[in-house]
Amino acid sequence: MEQRTLGRTGPEVSALGLGAMGMSAGVYGPADREESLATLHAAVDAGVTLIDTGDFYGMGHNEMLIGEALRGLPREQLVISVKFGALRDPAFGWGGVDNRPAAMRNFVAYSLQRLGVEQIDIYRPARLDPAVPIEETMGALAEMVQAGWIRHIGLSEVGAQTLRRAAAVHPVCDLQIEYSLISRGIEAEILPVARELGIGITAYGVLSRGLISGHWSAGASKAGDFRGMSPRFAADNIDANLALVEALRGVAEARGLSVAQAAIAWVAAQGPDIVPLIGARRRDRLAESLGALETALDAEALAAIAASMPAEAARGARYPAMQMAHLDSEH
Repeated sequence: MEQRTLGRTGPEVSALGLGAMGMSAGVYGPADREESLATLHAAVDAGVTLIDTGDFYGMGHNEMLIGEALRGLPREQLVISVKFGALRDPAFGWGGVDNRPAAMRNFVAYSLQRLGVEQIDIYRPARLDPAVPIEETMGALAEMVQAGWIRHIGLSEVGAQTLRRAAAVHPVCDLQIEYSLISRGIEAEILPVARELGIGITAYGVLSRGLISGHWSAGASKAGDFRGMSPRFAADNIDANLALVEALRGVAEARGLSVAQAAIAWVAAQGPDIVPLIGARRRDRLAESLGALETALDAEALAAIAASMPAEAARGARYPAMQMAHLDSEH
């Protein structure tokens, strides 16, 4: 597996990371525990070293699942990335963000216990807390580094100016943010600033929650699936978006790739400072995604892939309006 370094100060990781969110119920519907564990093991066997989770995925379930998997995996070879700060309730509802230093110390204590580790490799607030200056959040994270509870500091879904303010307090190894053929907003300002500051990108949503995987069909959302509320999957948008997928399919198949492989390969090719996170919940989807690394796309192929799904061509925002309004990266 090709290795990439997260920013100037971060760890070396595999060229693809595994996002584990879908392995817990509450976002994409029910999850299969045994298949999730098998997929985690298969990913590591294939050379994946970066595993991404959040303490609020399944209200701690995701961390406990990874902790269980870690007992049979080479911990010293893996980089575990954890997001914190999003508040949940027993009905799977959302209650905002809390990045106060006292809350952060509480969050990290529980994550260390659930994961069964002594140190978290990358720790990051899931979203910017508008009530807490980023300097205060970074200062508390820096203290966690000094205490040995975490190794590196990351950020998620923040804008260029917040990146600058954060990096002035402590080095940031990577910014986790949505980036795909169908979501290219970071290219205007956020990506150039991250590169200027030596901050890597861990790109999530590279298949836009399955929309551009080549496997999605209209009406496929089930109960408990976030996509039932996502604008891009809405009835008045889905047909237009799936037409873009069919255009991508033609370009991909002409080059011996699946739709998902073409979409992942395009993101990976945008720079050695970018590591796509794949949200595979099953071993077959994992194997397909890993196949994206087995082909070298020349400039002509990359241009054809991009042209099949032009920037700004997607119908609908990437999150519902209320969530979009709280994204610092969208301001």
